[in-house]
Amino acid sequence: MQPSSLPQLKATGATHRFADKMLGFDIPDRLKQMGLYPYFRVVESDQDTEVMIGGRRVLMFGSNSYLGLTNHPEIKLAAREAVNKYGTGCAGSRFLNGTLDIHLELEQQLAEFVGKEAALVFSTGFQVNIGVIPALLGRNDYLLLDELDHASIIEGSRLSFAKTLKFGHNDMDSLESALKSCVQDRIKLIVVDGIFSMDGDIANLPEIVRLAQAYEAIVMVDDAHSLGVIGHGGRGTASHFELTDQTELIMGTFSKSLASIGGFIAADTPTINYLKHHARSLMFSASISPPATASALAALQIVKREPERIAQLWENSRYALKAFPQLGFDIGNACTPIIPIYIRDNTKTFQMATRLMQEGVFVNPVTSPAVAQESSLIRFNLMATHTKEQINTAIEKIYSIAKELEIV
Repeated sequence: MQPSSLPQLKATGATHRFADKMLGFDIPDRLKQMGLYPYFRVVESDQDTEVMIGGRRVLMFGSNSYLGLTNHPEIKLAAREAVNKYGTGCAGSRFLNGTLDIHLELEQQLAEFVGKEAALVFSTGFQVNIGVIPALLGRNDYLLLDELDHASIIEGSRLSFAKTLKFGHNDMDSLESALKSCVQDRIKLIVVDGIFSMDGDIANLPEIVRLAQAYEAIVMVDDAHSLGVIGHGGRGTASHFELTDQTELIMGTFSKSLASIGGFIAADTPTINYLKHHARSLMFSASISPPATASALAALQIVKREPERIAQLWENSRYALKAFPQLGFDIGNACTPIIPIYIRDNTKTFQMATRLMQEGVFVNPVTSPAVAQESSLIRFNLMATHTKEQINTAIEKIYSIAKELEIV
């Protein structure tokens, strides 16, 4: 036997196992064969209340652009001017050569907006959570998560050495039970979504803060879907409940209301200083690009200057939140511009999304394993710039197809 024969046999077996695993994932192909595959749909226009897909105009009710700012001329101009001045990228991390003066300006503006001493800008919102959570906690500390927290928070927990405890969704008895199980003198960090991205309800922050104070925990709120939506002038969940001073960390993203891409964490100055030197997703990733930074800055100014956008978003949301239950739809505890229409069946959820696209309405299907099959849903998102006519058209088509599929 040649000396290299045995290692070669082992490598071949491992390679086959890898190939079998890749080829064994056939769910997308099976959905495509059924004509029900709803992902990676190619948009051929700007993100607005109507978009071009496959050469035809489609009503967009799957966007997170809550204030409808993604094609605002002021924001596009700011992006172009940033490219002219700084170029297209920073060619390094914030920690080394990639910090620009507009990064600092944006951080100062964000800290002031959400009512904190300082802020730190990351390249994406996902990077905020996978960087901040592991940096704050050590091996003997505790991380407490709502069971419906966003995937980025879950990934942050997997990178942390802390002991992770999940509590029932907005279940304060469950949270208190988890807090009671923690060793008293360890750091305890409670992390929750402000507005939950699938169910469209709001974290019970008053009770979370009360329990945090009783058990000496600190609170971090992920305001990805809350910034520009709730709170005074769109300042988020802590502002909504008048609890900014009792909420130690506020996280947000730019890819929703702020019409860009990126994310930030806001807190007191010592915490931000610590994170600048410990959050690995900041230290070892390239900086947020100049046009993205300038876009978020411009969008933030518009949010502050035009509160009527938030008012219109809520007028649209209240209208739809009332209409769906009247037609017999189950929308759970939704009370925000994110409205889940529970189908509670994977196949019918895919069928619903496909039929709606055929009828010119874009919605997002959410099925297992993202949620349990009995919780599968159509996610219907409102924007400030949707007209009543557009909303009515979408609701009518959703109702018609739901009857066709025997959902209502």
